[in-house]
Amino acid sequence: MKKLMQLFTAVALVTITNANAGWFDGDDKATEAKQDNKVYTLTLAETWPSNFPVFGDATKKFAQLAHDMSGGRLAIRIDSKNKHKSALGIFDFVKSGQYDLGHSASYYWKGKDANTLYFTTMPFGMTASEQHAWFAYGGGQELMDKVYAKHGMKSIIGGNTGNQMGGWFKKEINTVEDLQGLKMRIPGFAGDVMAKVGAKPTNIPAGELYTALDRGTIDALEWVGPSLDLRMGFHKVAPYYYTGWHEPATELQFLINLKKLNSLPKDLQDILTNAMELAAYDMYAHSEYASAKNWATMKKDYPNIQVKTFPKPVFDALKQANTELLEERAKSDPVAKEIIDSQQAYLAKARAWTAISDQSYLNALGN
Repeated sequence: MKKLMQLFTAVALVTITNANAGWFDGDDKATEAKQDNKVYTLTLAETWPSNFPVFGDATKKFAQLAHDMSGGRLAIRIDSKNKHKSALGIFDFVKSGQYDLGHSASYYWKGKDANTLYFTTMPFGMTASEQHAWFAYGGGQELMDKVYAKHGMKSIIGGNTGNQMGGWFKKEINTVEDLQGLKMRIPGFAGDVMAKVGAKPTNIPAGELYTALDRGTIDALEWVGPSLDLRMGFHKVAPYYYTGWHEPATELQFLINLKKLNSLPKDLQDILTNAMELAAYDMYAHSEYASAKNWATMKKDYPNIQVKTFPKPVFDALKQANTELLEERAKSDPVAKEIIDSQQAYLAKARAWTAISDQSYLNALGN
């Protein structure tokens, strides 16, 4: 992690300050931190319902880390969708200062700033490990700062789901024609790809997904994967479970109002962002564990689930549509071009290594 040493420094500073270590008395920053016993209460709005597993656990983990690492000087109050009533209003909440912090996904904001969507995941893009490396060392965080700064916000990685499944479908997809007119809940750039091949993408909050699928408001949906899909019950109304292509490394985000962040003492700013990064990495591990556990349950208890992979002609059509859309975006927006070029250049390097490391290992195992 790029800021790992910063984290160790912040934790050490808090520990020593709380112990009133005398050898830091001459250090202005340490003295300032030691004298500032004020409790800073920050509010966080999340897209998820109350007690939503994995995603909601990440915000709770973050709040606890921020509290503990700051010696109690940071207190985070979390308001779930049930409280603020606007699952997709997090961007505006934090930008306006109505909330100090947010937890959501960057690709939800393409209607507000199209360049935000690149920072969640991209179809046919990087895996989680590749994308984390891009954020930390390949310029990803700097590009994200550039996009969000003009909105008065900073975005920090908020937890990765790993490779997501391609979705639940009521009918089997055999040809590109089967996608024509298909009403599907699929957000982000993948939604644009599906639209280009003839589908009708839409975005629906989590709490409304099952009802929309059951009543035929939509014909298919993608959500996450076994980690969260099992509890949603989608398999009861859509038995075809397709493997992924659209979100190989879905990274959630913590949003911070920059005015609020800059008003905090410097040590608390560092603790806040480091707590976010730690909670994000913990969520990735949690998500991987939950997917493995839940998939075992799904295979055993719901044999009606049919795992499918899109036929090659369908896969190729989606990939071609994705390439064309990226080229269009890069030509029309210099910032989009900068982000796309950065991702593609890093992916070319990273994938060459992935091919002879993880991919070769898994291929050799043959299972």
